[in-house]
Amino acid sequence: MNAALFDIDGTLLTGPHSSEALFIRHLLRRGSIGPRQVAAAGWFTLANGLRYGRHVFRRNKAYLAGLALDDVAAIARDFVERDLDALIDRVLLQRMEEHRCAGDAILLLTGTPQFLAGPLAERVGADGWQAARYALRARRFVATPPIFHPLGEEKVAAAADLCARHGTRLAEAAAYADSIHDLPLLAHVARPVAVRPDRRLAGEARARGWEIIDVAAGSGRDASPGRTRTA
Repeated sequence: MNAALFDIDGTLLTGPHSSEALFIRHLLRRGSIGPRQVAAAGWFTLANGLRYGRHVFRRNKAYLAGLALDDVAAIARDFVERDLDALIDRVLLQRMEEHRCAGDAILLLTGTPQFLAGPLAERVGADGWQAARYALRARRFVATPPIFHPLGEEKVAAAADLCARHGTRLAEAAAYADSIHDLPLLAHVARPVAVRPDRRLAGEARARGWEIIDVAAGSGRDASPGRTRTA
């Protein structure tokens, strides 16, 4: 058995906004995020701008400060079912089914927070998943950087561990991703696939002869199948 690794934002999910950004908007609309969380997020950005540079917003989870994990998880599950389900790309669902029929383990590896990635993994029938984990105190979120946030080389190590836990090797896996930040991971697998890649990843994929999926098929529920091409 081999593994097929799938990123979430921009890959499994279509659209210009990340699942976390959409979830933050959802929390704001329902009043779950208030002045305390807004102030904590602003302070985190100011205090950690030099440390994280352009990645400071990826590391800023202070918008959750003080919120209870169980409450956020319940809201997130409903949000996935009602909002994110419509963004799941049919092409990627078809690819998952092909891998499943070939006996491959379907694995999600993402910087999306756990409380969103878990319900998405259930929705697509993934065999395993690993996502960003945030700091807690007494089961409430605190305004500190993530405990774990797979990005770049850290994502490669996480992918190798995830594959090992499912009885296979990263070097034999397929991987689907959309961002130049995923280049280290794609370079480590047997079958790299760039899915609607950003400009820099598209250039790398063409230069290396990787497959490119460049047409979004939209919802897994009602969209027509998309097309793929091999660079």
